[in-house]
This record gives sequence, structure tokens and C-alpha cells, in this order.
Amino acid sequence: MELTCPRQFAFLRLMTMKAGDTKSVSLLQARPEWRVIAEALDGSEAVQKAQELKPDLMLLDISLPKLTGIEAARQIRQLSPSSKIVFLSQNSDLDVVRAALGTGARGYVRKTDAQRELPPAADAVLRGKEFVISSLKGYKFTNSSVEQAPHRHEVLFYSDDTVLLDSLTRFIATALKASNAAIVFATKLHRDSLLQRLKAGGVDTDGALQQGTYISLDAADTLSTIMVNDMPDPVRFFGGIGGFIESAAKAAKSEQPRVAVFGEAVALLQAEGKADAAIRFEQLGNDLGKAHQVDILCAYPVSSFHGKEDKHIFESICAEHSAIYSG
Repeated sequence: MELTCPRQFAFLRLMTMKAGDTKSVSLLQARPEWRVIAEALDGSEAVQKAQELKPDLMLLDISLPKLTGIEAARQIRQLSPSSKIVFLSQNSDLDVVRAALGTGARGYVRKTDAQRELPPAADAVLRGKEFVISSLKGYKFTNSSVEQAPHRHEVLFYSDDTVLLDSLTRFIATALKASNAAIVFATKLHRDSLLQRLKAGGVDTDGALQQGTYISLDAADTLSTIMVNDMPDPVRFFGGIGGFIESAAKAAKSEQPRVAVFGEAVALLQAEGKADAAIRFEQLGNDLGKAHQVDILCAYPVSSFHGKEDKHIFESICAEHSAIYSG
């Protein structure tokens, strides 16, 4: 008789438990060859336990405290590359699923369908296959041309508004003149000044606004729809900003439309002393770039960083970008 060791699972649950989470544990424990060896209450603990225990399979939610499930998965893939990851979430938004599987996870199951889909998802992922919720069958999530499309995520540290507006005007005008789309999340003062500069430069902003290829939104208002407990919620982030990107891309007239996205929300968070939230926002921006053909420009005033005490914050922000500019 051939003897096999039981497979080990780390089940990672939310701090606020729901009925679906408890049922998921029971589903795994019902299989004698599977053993639940650990649980974690937040993303940081999930990463720590993955490094310590190296489980065969891990279940992650998207909206974990302290560290999102998406960022936790990215770190787990580096620290325990042999561990397979299945996301278990209430959300079935296409952008969210793309970002989750873009981390290297191989499965995505909706909590409401866990009883039916979690066991076959675990089996499939452990065999090296991909498993996604039935409503999204037919989409290609891994090794797709969209995920591999190059994208820029750059940051500008500016000394005054003139430096910011010069760079921002070039960034947005280049996109619109190439029949691509552009989205701006900024303060009213910067949005109004940008609009004047674009018009002075010969950009048909009225036509772009009417066609939907130019979207201008208030950064603070956008943050209010995304933040939960002083941190950006990934589901709201992908559903909100991802939705604007899809709409703008559809309106663009170029053969392979790209969307230029400027974001000043991170600067507002940094100014409020919420550096962790700003960095999380940047990380979600990188995940967004894996799901869409986008070029992202972020900007922070140099005055928001104060010498050695903010050195780590500054370096962490730089680490999330493909290019760094200052002026």
C-alpha cells in the first residue's frame, strides 16, 4: 500500500469573521488528506506564517487588515514560492480577479460559491492548474498580452506648482494628442490650471471631455470613496479607478489605446501623515498596471518630506515606481 503524507494548508481568515469563512475551514477539514495547520488574522501575519510553515496551499482574502491580500500574496510568492495560493473573496470584479492572479496566485473562488467550488479549486491549483469562478470562465488571466504590456509608474517630487504643472501638462497632452485617453485625480486648483494650459497648448479639451477620453476628478473626493479605516480598500480601488480606466480606454480612438493616469491622492495622504496608506495606494497602482495598459504619474511636493525622519518613507515610495523625477 502506498502511503502519502497529508497535505498542509494555511487558512487565512478575516478579523471580522463571516459564516462563509467558517464553512471554508470545515470544507478543508472534511478531506482526511488535508490538514489546516495555521490561521492568520491579517496580511502581515499571513506572510510571517507562510515563511515559517511553507504550507502547500494558502487561502487569502482580498481585504485583509494591515496588508492587503494582494500585497501579502506578492510577498508570500517570494518567501515561499512552493506554496500555492487561492483567493477566497466576496468580490467578482474582473479587475480585482486580474490583480489577484497577477501576483502568481492560481485560484480565485467567491465566498458564496465556496461549498461548491473550493474543493475542486484546491485540487486544481495543487496540480498546477488555474481555477477561477465560473462567471469568469473563458477569460485568460495569466501570461496574457494585457498583463505583459509594458506600463510606466513614475513619480515626480516637485519644488513648486510650476514644476508640477509643466510636467503634468506634457504628460496629459502627449496622451490626448496621440488619440489615447487621460484621467486626472488632483486638487481643484491643479485641475483648473492644467485645463487652461492644455487649451493654450492646442489640446481640444472640450471635445475630449465630451467624448470621455479626458476625465478630471477631485483627488479628495476620490479618496473618500476608496478609503476604509484610513487605508485604501483594494476592492473599492479596483472597482472605482479600474472602472474609469476601462471607460476611458473604450472611448480612445487609437488602435491600441493606452490611458495616462495622474494621481495626487497619494500626496494628500502623505500630507495628512498617512504614509502607510500612500504606499499602499502606490502598490495598488502597480497591480492596476498589470490589468490595464496604463501610464501612471504620481506627484508629491518636496516639502512633505522632512529630512532623516522621513527617509524611510521617501525610499519606500521610490521603490514602488519605475522612474523618479525631481525639480
